[in-house]
Amino acid sequence: MSDARRFVVRVVALLTAILGINYVAWRWLFSVNWDYWWIAVPLVVAETYSLIDSLLFGMTVWRLKDRGEPPVPAPGLTVDVFIATYNEPIELVMDTARAAQRITYPHATWILDDGNRAELRARAEAEGISWITRSADWANMPRHAKAGNLNNALLTTEGEFLLILDADMVPEPRILDRTLGYFEDEQMALVQTPQYFVNVPDDDPLGSQAPLFYGPIQQGKDGWNSAFFCGSNAVIRREALMQLGISRYVGEVELGVHRALRTARSVIRKARRGLGQDQHEVLHALDEILHHIARARRELRRGQALFDVTYRFQHRVAATRRQLVGSDLRALHADLAIIAGLEQLSDDPDQSLATIDDAALLQLADRDWSPLGAVETVEALVRSIDVDRGDEAQPVMPMATISVTEDMATCMRVHALGWRTAYHDEVLAKGLAPEDLQTMLTQRLRWAQGTVQVMFRENPLVQKGLSVAQRLMYLATMWSYLAGFAALIYIAAPVVYLILGVLPVSALSTEFFVRLVPFLVMNQLLFFVVADGRPTWRGQQYSLALFPVWIRSFTSAFGNVFLGRSLDFAVTPKEKRQATRRRWDLIEPQLIAMGLLVLALVVGGVRLAIGHASPLGTAFNMVWVVFDLLIFSVLIKAVLYQGHETHAASARVPQTSTARPSDEGAA
Repeated sequence: MSDARRFVVRVVALLTAILGINYVAWRWLFSVNWDYWWIAVPLVVAETYSLIDSLLFGMTVWRLKDRGEPPVPAPGLTVDVFIATYNEPIELVMDTARAAQRITYPHATWILDDGNRAELRARAEAEGISWITRSADWANMPRHAKAGNLNNALLTTEGEFLLILDADMVPEPRILDRTLGYFEDEQMALVQTPQYFVNVPDDDPLGSQAPLFYGPIQQGKDGWNSAFFCGSNAVIRREALMQLGISRYVGEVELGVHRALRTARSVIRKARRGLGQDQHEVLHALDEILHHIARARRELRRGQALFDVTYRFQHRVAATRRQLVGSDLRALHADLAIIAGLEQLSDDPDQSLATIDDAALLQLADRDWSPLGAVETVEALVRSIDVDRGDEAQPVMPMATISVTEDMATCMRVHALGWRTAYHDEVLAKGLAPEDLQTMLTQRLRWAQGTVQVMFRENPLVQKGLSVAQRLMYLATMWSYLAGFAALIYIAAPVVYLILGVLPVSALSTEFFVRLVPFLVMNQLLFFVVADGRPTWRGQQYSLALFPVWIRSFTSAFGNVFLGRSLDFAVTPKEKRQATRRRWDLIEPQLIAMGLLVLALVVGGVRLAIGHASPLGTAFNMVWVVFDLLIFSVLIKAVLYQGHETHAASARVPQTSTARPSDEGAA
């Protein structure tokens, strides 16, 4: 990237930020129509959301990084090429696997068949391609979708580096030659390349290509050492993943041990307070256990091995318990029922101490325990610490399993450990995009749900190890999926004015337009200079038009994370669906919104004609409504779209060109 272009991008980004802050600050301080707060406040909140979104985008592109020609890789590196599949057509998977075999840098090709299909195994082995499915350890255990499939393969293979491909992503022969060189940097954990789709027409009716993301956005994140892992077309250093898996395992078990010891201390103290001073032997025994608890906590703080600490603690407590046998037989019967329940919980494969509700632990701590019952409870608590992770198929899970999409959470954790990532802006694998609206909506919903799950479970703003810039880069992506709520307000505000005559701002004055219009123009100019010829309009349309998807992703992820509701994982179909009736029902909320917008145009025109509306206010809101309708028009085209008829199977044969996504889109 030239210094001149970088300078222009920064100037426009800075001006956009100044104008945006100036406008929104003025809106809050001077122009909110408090008489109609029910629409005025939501509108200014939505505008504030959009300003923050604009500021995060400006920060992203502030440090656009074009890496240019990649370093030449060193010889002798070992690489495993992983092709993750579940139920995709066997021939499609084999096409990808054959292309992977043709990769010029020496490597091993593996099909990770999560569907455990005998036919696929036979086809792969007949062509000398290695095949893996889940081990027996995964039976009756949480499967974690694609993350579980990759985690299973990670403990089966040995390559220093992994090239991860979706089942439909056909790699070019030189994909490793163009990416492995970056790993000369010993702290480089991941190199991501673009995802490009061969079955997308020039007008891209479903918005599949994402040229802004697989370009300036990823380049900008790369400038802040925040280039994302996108699930496919990426090369990853195994050492980084294994370090991540081990560190997470140790951290989760250590957290469970600390919680168990804290609860054990409360249980023993409660039991001790109920004893008389004449019960010297029992008091002495409980004091010994308190001493053992304090000693175990000190050993953990000094970094001693968790297994050794818990093992020694259990033996010390067992010795103390033997001293108390026979001193509290009558009270023991009442306590055993609760203890049995705790033991049953610790044996449940879907539970571990790390997932026991804090309220349940407090209830244990507050119960009136007999001395022997208290000791038994302490033993049960510590036994429930599952050092071997009996609730999972394997103790170490390098790929994050907290989300239906494993990529963002894994990459954020890798960054938190101090590793670096890179974005190489060259198309080196070509895949298949959804060819109908239903499939596209399924895919977008899953992406959004996964991102929001990560935001709820591991908010980047509070993650240790991330730089301030990295926190904001992750937040920028998560923040964008809240756009659905702002879209509702942007649809409602002009409708409310044109039908009811309610103005959310104090007045449509010259000062209002002088502040708003320059901000809007500069914001669009920022997109223009950043895109550098890449088409961005389709992406802007879908960011508003898919508002029901974004809202559903938020509510469903909230229900999953905080209310324990299931969140089904759906693999994006890779086969073209047979032509069926037009699925207008898939965009019913948007059709209702469009109907309200058209009604608002008609009513607003009538009110203007009879002199019941301001000409300036009506004109402004009519322009707003027309713009919203222009945005939503993409959905009409999407419903009518029946797939790209002109692409042929030969299009999936990898080419040797070095075209970037923008060049491919222009073609």
